[in-house]
Amino acid sequence: MKERLRIQGLRKRWILNSVGPVILILVLAAILASATVANNYYGSARSTLEAKAKAGADYFNSYSMSSYSEYYRNASLYAASFDSTRIELQFLNLYGRVDNSTQGVAAGTAPQTPELARALESGSIEVFSGKDPVTGESVMAVTTPLKFNGSTVAFMRYVTATRQIDHQILLTILIISAIIAGVICLVLISSLLFINSVVAPVAEVTDAAKRISGGSYGIQLPNPYTDEMGELVDNINDMSLKISQSEKIQTEFISSVSHELRTPLTAINGWSETLLEDDDPAQLRRGLHIILKESRRLTNMVEELLEFSKMQDGRFTLRIEDVDLQTEFEDAVYTYQELFRQDGIRLEYDDDGELYTDPIPGDPERLKQVLCNVLDNAAKHGGSGKRIIASLRREADNYVIRIRDFGPGIPPAELPYVKQKFYKGSSKARGSGIGLAVCDEIITRHGGTFEIGNADGGGALVTITLPIPPHTEHR
Repeated sequence: MKERLRIQGLRKRWILNSVGPVILILVLAAILASATVANNYYGSARSTLEAKAKAGADYFNSYSMSSYSEYYRNASLYAASFDSTRIELQFLNLYGRVDNSTQGVAAGTAPQTPELARALESGSIEVFSGKDPVTGESVMAVTTPLKFNGSTVAFMRYVTATRQIDHQILLTILIISAIIAGVICLVLISSLLFINSVVAPVAEVTDAAKRISGGSYGIQLPNPYTDEMGELVDNINDMSLKISQSEKIQTEFISSVSHELRTPLTAINGWSETLLEDDDPAQLRRGLHIILKESRRLTNMVEELLEFSKMQDGRFTLRIEDVDLQTEFEDAVYTYQELFRQDGIRLEYDDDGELYTDPIPGDPERLKQVLCNVLDNAAKHGGSGKRIIASLRREADNYVIRIRDFGPGIPPAELPYVKQKFYKGSSKARGSGIGLAVCDEIITRHGGTFEIGNADGGGALVTITLPIPPHTEHR
């Protein structure tokens, strides 16, 4: 219900914010167009009446009239020759009463429109448009004074009904309104089709996101879209898949860590109980050796977990100083040579006879942690080959460390994931699955690269590349 209301709200916001302004502009345009049409029609009628009034006034004012009877005779002749189909011509005396009319208005009738008084006062053409106070009819009237020896002696008045003008204006406004209404309907329909084409997939994506948040990790949405919506669906599907993978990996990690922690703890507890009841020196020595070995393994696992925790919350830092990488690397190799020998594994140091004294900026403890972890992994996962080769070379402006074992190698399908957190793949070796992720983070923070692959001829190959600062020169 809540989602449905949100979808409806999306439609309303779209109509109000996008379609609403368009409709408002169209309505204003219709109003403006209607006002323009009305003004043009009335302006044209007014211009016509004013032109006739001016022509008539010029005609009468250009002739000398010696008496009122002569004026009246000329007015009668002018009215008789006037085309009075739509326009009525009236001659009024100074008292505003009709002397002569082309429409048969009774003599002595006094029009009540205000332009007559204004014409008498101003001595120029005046116009009125509106309801006739006497008939109630909509009319337009133009009154102009007729002068004799500089004095106004009468008025010429043109009157026309505006029924046809109003009808034409109304018809035009209706046509404009119909066009605008059609455009608005088209805009509404197209907008609703568009918003529905957006709302439908949004509702689908929302439902999928809700299911994902509810624990249905890994669900995939069909994606028939080729636009931004298609990109969004792809991202949702990718997110769902990655969350599913992450959930699976973390579940396996918890199970694995629980098992890995339980194993050394069980060994330590068992041998501790055994040694308490057994006084045999040989057995005591053997038991203490096992307890020491399991304690170290337990300590390493806890340290890896702490390092991972620091990586997650941003507390993972480096203490940078000048590091003699060759010395650190050789110390790690010589340390593990004896340990591996006890397990029947031969660790060979491929020394090219060069002395690399150029220091690099780095954290010696973190770099040693990487070297020890990689060597330990080589023995753990490739120990069946009974041989490990470690080398250090300077290549261009980088130190390159390679550590290769001669074990079964890494399945090609697992290579892209071996550095991911918690990933253990098909390996049955003990471990938390975060050691390589920590190593990759350390080397990356040193500006280098940490690569894992398979060597030609079998076995896994780890390649660590660390840059040498530009100011350092090879000695």
